[in-house]
Amino acid sequence: MKNKLLILFFLLSINLFAQAEKDSIPSKMDSITIPENDLFSDVDLAMIDSLVLESRYNSPLYDTITYYMKDADKKEIAGVKLTADLLKERLKVIDAKTPFHIAYNPALEKVIKSYLKYRKRYYPNLMAKAAYYFPMFEKYLDQYDIPLEMKYLAIVESALNPRAKSRVGATGLWQFMYLTGKQYKLKISSYVDERQDPIKSTIAACEYLSDLYRIFGDWDLALAAYNSGPGNVSKAIKRSGGYKNYWNIRPFLPRETAGYVPAFYATMYLFEYADEHELIGNAPKIHHFATDTVHIKRTVSFDQISEKTGVDAELLAFLNPSYKLDIIPYIKGRDYTLILPRATTTGFLKNETELYTLADEDDAKREKPLPKYFEMDQRIRYRVRNGDYLGKIANRFGVRVSDIKKWNRLRNNRLRIGQRLTIYPKRLRITKQEAAVKSKKKKKQPKGEYTVYVVKKGDSLWTIAKKFPKVSTEDIKKWNNIWSAKSIKPGTKLKIYKS
Repeated sequence: MKNKLLILFFLLSINLFAQAEKDSIPSKMDSITIPENDLFSDVDLAMIDSLVLESRYNSPLYDTITYYMKDADKKEIAGVKLTADLLKERLKVIDAKTPFHIAYNPALEKVIKSYLKYRKRYYPNLMAKAAYYFPMFEKYLDQYDIPLEMKYLAIVESALNPRAKSRVGATGLWQFMYLTGKQYKLKISSYVDERQDPIKSTIAACEYLSDLYRIFGDWDLALAAYNSGPGNVSKAIKRSGGYKNYWNIRPFLPRETAGYVPAFYATMYLFEYADEHELIGNAPKIHHFATDTVHIKRTVSFDQISEKTGVDAELLAFLNPSYKLDIIPYIKGRDYTLILPRATTTGFLKNETELYTLADEDDAKREKPLPKYFEMDQRIRYRVRNGDYLGKIANRFGVRVSDIKKWNRLRNNRLRIGQRLTIYPKRLRITKQEAAVKSKKKKKQPKGEYTVYVVKKGDSLWTIAKKFPKVSTEDIKKWNNIWSAKSIKPGTKLKIYKS
């Protein structure tokens, strides 16, 4: 009875917002276990389920993540080259290496095959993200004595997108609800959401999973409880007649949880046997070990940091996803930091004073009327091309990424080919390639007879011009569209006009 009351108190505490911020709420429940024959009564389960539904103490992200497929076992999976016998052998190998109970099941086979058939194209990018996040996850999973394979849970939860948000508000890599995040000391403000902080949210997820394991004593059931809440799992155990194996209680779990654990198993399998299924990851943007952390001494934006360090604003957003507005606030008593590529850290420290001066200047301009920004009324409409991104476009026209986003009411940095952008340029910079194309169009080649001269070793424009009367080096460059003498190499064919 004492254990039941403790678990009920654990669930009830999630609904008490005021208590969730106090240090007195335990983040680990060492005393909570479920004795072998001490299942909850129907009254207990009804109370638990009502608390779970009321507090939404779960992670219902199956409706937002492309890698989790609802009704995957109902899709057509013909044509996938993976026999049941081969899958059984491979699952046995995985099972021998992990405390999860990985066993062949026809439903699991269908999920794996459906992933291979319908989701294979997503895995190169997913594996690139995994190269960055998995070493970080493993460090903290190891500290909390949680199976390292639990890192795959973040794929099922968020597809390794730290800014993922479900329709009910679950946020981050590990999809914490607001109150659950508060319960595990994740701070949330207008500027910062620590549910989106990869390290802090991973620590919170480790504490949550540890609590669930103490309740059920089984990692598969802890996994199911992470999705549907401990009350639903306890209820399924009772309704199954007391079974503690996931596959035995699966028919009694909520529909989404019934597919949640197989999705985790399928993801684990595909990463473990990626080579056999020709799943090759893209190169990661950066590795976690190639980053460093610096402290900020005033409020600054990613655009300002990018301007002074040369680090692209999109990479800054990737490395620092907890800052919701792409602004790092400076608040006394709070330790907000900036993660940078390690190679740029020295440059940041050298330009730190200039960065804060720039931020001061921008603050001074903030209250001035916007029309001054566009006083020449030089608005242009730019069509997004293949390979374009906001930083590239901003640099071309001498403006900031934040300017383009403001002028076009963009909520993120994503662009699509063909999209039209309104831009008020500070300069119209022409690239060398564009200049060459325009120059070719403007300059008409002379007409008449010409001689083809093949450049020899030791030749220069000057020595070649001397071989022909009334021909200058500028003539040769103009006739052959030569921009630099370095482009003259042995074997190059030059047109030399007679008049």
